[in-house]
Amino acid sequence: MSKSTSILSYAIHCLLLTGLLKCTLCEEGFCSAPNLNAHTNSQPLYWKVTNPTLSPVHLQDLPGFTRSVFKRDHALITPESHVFSPLPGWINTLGAYLITPVMGSHFVMYLAKMQENSMSALPPQDAERFLFVVLGAVTLSNESGISHKLLVDSYAYLPANFEHYLKCKTLATLVIFERRYAKVESLIPELIVGTTDKQPLLETPGEIFELRKLLPTSAAYDFNIHIMDFQPGEFLNVKEVHYNQHGLLLLEGQGIYRLGDNWYSVQAGDAIWMAPFVPQWYAALGKTKSRYLLYKDVNRDPLFP
Repeated sequence: MSKSTSILSYAIHCLLLTGLLKCTLCEEGFCSAPNLNAHTNSQPLYWKVTNPTLSPVHLQDLPGFTRSVFKRDHALITPESHVFSPLPGWINTLGAYLITPVMGSHFVMYLAKMQENSMSALPPQDAERFLFVVLGAVTLSNESGISHKLLVDSYAYLPANFEHYLKCKTLATLVIFERRYAKVESLIPELIVGTTDKQPLLETPGEIFELRKLLPTSAAYDFNIHIMDFQPGEFLNVKEVHYNQHGLLLLEGQGIYRLGDNWYSVQAGDAIWMAPFVPQWYAALGKTKSRYLLYKDVNRDPLFP
């Protein structure tokens, strides 16, 4: 073998070795999977709710694969199993029902994907509605002509039988809760419009997560919506078992959710229904913070739900 051939062979060997090292090394050390958070800083808030990623990545196209689970006292509904169809009465809007009374809940939770020049319908008679914007913008108007523009992270509570409509000129995605209002004599809830960042952080004795409540805590309201933030590695201290029902949408991050005797890997875009008295617990295990939106019935005697 000539000297030039030996030099060429050595150079090729070095290039191959360098390539193998590049395939094996990440920015923070050795790894076997791509960094799914590499470009999140350039994405809009809550973008993974409408553009979720499955982990491991290679499972997303596996025939028949889904992480969705339905059991007697809980359900995990993941994005790959959503079925969208026209929402009754809405114009140019597709909806996917994630939680409904056939599961055992006393409320519904659904995603509404509003298209160009779309408009909402009213909820059923005597049903109250809460909406939260996860993508785009909508305009909320009432019969008096008063309008509110709702952007991402904005929300509205509409009392039962409150005349209103939502309009969208381009695209928007909303998560919506509706339930039949549990009346209490002389108590009347009011229209609420707000944004998450305007709500104060509340005390959480014995816990380390951050908590905001989006609705007043007064007895006129028969449910509330909580925004809960966990930094990576943080978890619930209390292992909750109580009579309240929950509906949850994970807005950011990923982690482990315990429901009954089951442990589920969850991520942004996942929805969860929790029946009364199902054991529940969460730990945030991603590289970024976790944030979820949580429905909870409150202020009513369990004998009269």
